[in-house]
Formats: sequence, C-alpha cells, structure tokens
Amino acid sequence: MFTRTESLKDFLRLYPMVSILIFINLFMFIVGYVPFFPRSWIYETFSGVNLYVADGEYWRLVTPIFLHTGFTHLLFNSFSMVLFGPALERMIGKGPFIMIYLLAGIGANIATFFLQPLTYMHVGSSGAIFGLFGFYLAITTFRKEMLSHENSQLIMTIAVLGLIMTFLQPNINITSHIFGLISGFLLGYILLRKKA
Repeated sequence: MFTRTESLKDFLRLYPMVSILIFINLFMFIVGYVPFFPRSWIYETFSGVNLYVADGEYWRLVTPIFLHTGFTHLLFNSFSMVLFGPALERMIGKGPFIMIYLLAGIGANIATFFLQPLTYMHVGSSGAIFGLFGFYLAITTFRKEMLSHENSQLIMTIAVLGLIMTFLQPNINITSHIFGLISGFLLGYILLRKKA
C-alpha cells in the first residue's frame, strides 16, 4: 500500500492530486532561484508572517503550504507525499483528498497565527502532510475496514515518530504539526462518520 512501484507515467495518471501538489511545491522552489525573479520577493509575499496576517493579508494562511526553506525541506515533504499521499487519494478520491490536504494545512496555519507571536514566520507543507496522517488515524478509529491491521499499525507508528521528531528537531513549527494532525483527524471524523 505504501510501497511505490509505478513508473513516473503511471504515478502521474493514478495519483493526479499528489502529483499536482508536488509539482506546485517544486515549481515555487525553482522560481525562487530564477535569476530575474528575486527569491526574496517570493518569501516576502507568500510566507506565513503573523503580523501581516493580522494586517489583513489572509492569503498567507494558504500560500506557506507551497513554500520550503531549502532543498532538504522540499525533498523530505515531497518524499512523505509520494509515500503516503497515493493510497489516501485512491481510497477517498481526488476531491476529498485535496480538500483534506488544504484544510488541514490552513488549519495548521490558523493555529500558528493564534498561538505564535506576531513576529513568527513559517513556510512548509508539513502541517498539511500531518493532516493526512490525522485522516489516516481517523480511518483506523472510525473505519477500520478501510486499512489492514498491518497498515494501521504502520500509520500509528509513523504518526507517533513524526510527533516525537517534531519536538527533537530545531526550527520546526510544532504548532503546525500538532494542529495539522488534529485538523486531519477532525476532518476524518466528519467525513467518515457520515459514511458509516
């Protein structure tokens, strides 16, 4: 389920939403390094800065999801998407998948706005990715038949490890990770309970 054996062509065809999200992240990262397009402008305009959100720049609750601080940051989040996004996209469909990803990311950014200082700045798709883990946790709680016992245990283990690493690594938006996970779980509760 979480092992990728598809060719690139098959991956793009089978998992269009995961592919689009990774493409947007990669595109935004590359644009930041185009010589005639100042990288600083991208981050000044689209990163999450609580002070600017408070001043009415509400797009900053969405756009940080598609920005990353460096190649390692981008690679790690893209790798997580490639591993854990496809199975969920296939299980629940393209529309619900993109909705969960974006709403969890926005929920994480709203929590960051309210719980971090006005001077706080952040970028990254980790909150949205933790939202996917939260949704998986909701599946293991409310719709156990959708996942095998082994895959449920794997998801639980990865979610716990992810949370532990959140507190051990420097320069991590802890608020985003925790509330992304919570947002994904709550979205799972709403969507999965309706279907039960």
